Amino acid sequence: MGVATAIIHSARLVSGGVVTASGWVAFDGRTVLATGSDDSWLVHRGDATSVTDASGRWLSPGFVDIHCHGAGGASFDDGAEAITTALAVHRAHGTTRSVISLVTGTQERLEHGLSVVAALAAEDELVLGSHLEGPFLDREFRGAHDETLLRTADRTSIDRLLAAAAGTLRQVTLAPELPGAAEAIATFTGSGIVVAVGHTAADYEQTLAAFDAGASILTHAFNGMRGIHHRAPGPVAAATHSPGVTLEVINDGVHVHHEVVRIAFASAPRRVALVTDAMAAAGASDGHYILGTLGVTVRDGIARLDLGGSIAGSTLTLDIALRRAVDAGISVADAVAAATEVPAAAIGRGHELGQLAPGYAADAVLLDDDFTVCAVWAAGRQLHSSAG
Repeated sequence: MGVATAIIHSARLVSGGVVTASGWVAFDGRTVLATGSDDSWLVHRGDATSVTDASGRWLSPGFVDIHCHGAGGASFDDGAEAITTALAVHRAHGTTRSVISLVTGTQERLEHGLSVVAALAAEDELVLGSHLEGPFLDREFRGAHDETLLRTADRTSIDRLLAAAAGTLRQVTLAPELPGAAEAIATFTGSGIVVAVGHTAADYEQTLAAFDAGASILTHAFNGMRGIHHRAPGPVAAATHSPGVTLEVINDGVHVHHEVVRIAFASAPRRVALVTDAMAAAGASDGHYILGTLGVTVRDGIARLDLGGSIAGSTLTLDIALRRAVDAGISVADAVAAATEVPAAAIGRGHELGQLAPGYAADAVLLDDDFTVCAVWAAGRQLHSSAG
C-alpha cells in the first residue's frame, strides 16, 4: 500500500453513480490511494501532509470538459498564453482536465493551433489534447464558424493536421453527409481519434451510418443540427438509439431548455456529457469579442454573432452546468457523472479519469449545497480554495 499525501474526509462523496455519506478519499501523490466512509480514513492520518474536513459538503471527481474554446477574455485559438489564461478560469470552477477546442480556421492556422496544444499537453497533464470543431462542417448549420473557411475533407489536409497534432488530437467534429466524410471518419478513428457528428444537415439514417462507421459523439446535441420531428427524427434520435454514442449538452439555459435536458438524460442514461462550449467571455464581462474570425457580442452572458445573430458558444462553466442539471431534476449522481465519468470515457480516458477510486487520477472538487466550488485538486495538487 502507498502512502497517503492528502485526505479529504466527512464528505458526501459522489463517484461511479453512487453517493457515499460521510465518505473520504486519500491521495497518494497524483493518484487516488483509497476511499471509504466514516472514520476509516484515520488509518492513513499519520502519513498525510494535508487533511481537509469536508464538513458534509459534496465531493466529486474533477470535471472533464471535452468541448471548450476559452474564458477570462482569452480564446484557445490565440496561443499558449491565452490558453493558460482561459484554463485558469475553468480550473477555479472545478474543471481539472480539458480538451482544447479550436474553431474553423485556415489549414495553416489549425496546424499552428494543434502544435501549440501539443506542446502544452507535453508540459501540463491537465491538458488532454485538442478538438477540431471544423472545418469539415455544413454551411447551413455552421453556427459561429466562418462560412468562407468551411470545406470538405481530403487526405492531404488530414495528414497535415495529424502531423501537427503529434498524437494529441483527441476529437474531430464533422458533418458526415459531406463528400470525403466517410473516408475522414475511417482515417481519424483508425488513428485513435474520436469522431463527433455536428454542425450537420444529416438526417437520421445518415447519422446512424456515421455512428456505425465509428463516430461516437454528438457535438452539442440539439444545436447545429436538425431537431427531432415525428416523421424525421434526425441526429439526436440517431444518437439516443446508438448505445455507444455520447451526447454533448450545453446546459446553460440558452442552448437547450431544461425540460429537453431532462429528456436527453432519460433517453440516453449515462451517455450525456455536460460541456461548456465556452468562449472568451466566460468568467469575463459582457462586450465585444472575436471567435475565430467572427465578431461576437455578449449581452447578459449570452454570446451571439454580430452578423446573423447565431448563438456563438457560451459563457458557461461546468459547476453551473452541474447545478442546472440538478435543478432540472437530474439526480446528483447522474449529473456528476455527466461532468466527469461520461466525458472521460467518451475520449477514451475512462480508465483513469472521472472517478474517485483507487488508481484513478487524484482530481477532486469540493462543492457546497448549491454546487458552488469550494476547493479543487488536480493530480493531487490543490489548485483552488475559496474562503470558508
